[in-house]
Amino acid sequence: MSDSTYEKTIEERQASDKQKLIATLKEMPIIMAACKRAGISRDTYYRWRQEDKVFRRESGDALNQGIESVSDMSEGQMIKLINEGKMPAIALWLKNNHPRYGSKGRSHTPIGSTEELTPEEEKMMLEALQLASGKAVTKHKHGRNIP
Repeated sequence: MSDSTYEKTIEERQASDKQKLIATLKEMPIIMAACKRAGISRDTYYRWRQEDKVFRRESGDALNQGIESVSDMSEGQMIKLINEGKMPAIALWLKNNHPRYGSKGRSHTPIGSTEELTPEEEKMMLEALQLASGKAVTKHKHGRNIP
């Protein structure tokens, strides 16, 4: 067997192994388990990702597809449990999907650096910073508050 034939055989085997691993990641989005199932070492997987941009993109896409697939299956099981009247499933669903049962914490939107505070907002912010830090907070000469 010539060197070029041997190299071609290795490249063909690697291409086949890469496709097998990509297909496995779509079903099993856990790298260690997918590598084991495909007969590829984790080191080889990460080396291929470093060396082969196409494999990196395809394996990343396959991993995302696998995660979405498992999420869909999980939601199906969750709905099945809800239909069976299982309270933990009902509570989890409501907590994450209904505003009345979700977290009671208030969402906050950070103030952008270009927005100006009103004097009242600035006073409230300084008081909150003082309470949170336990230290006096003064206004910096550049308009930023510092403890």
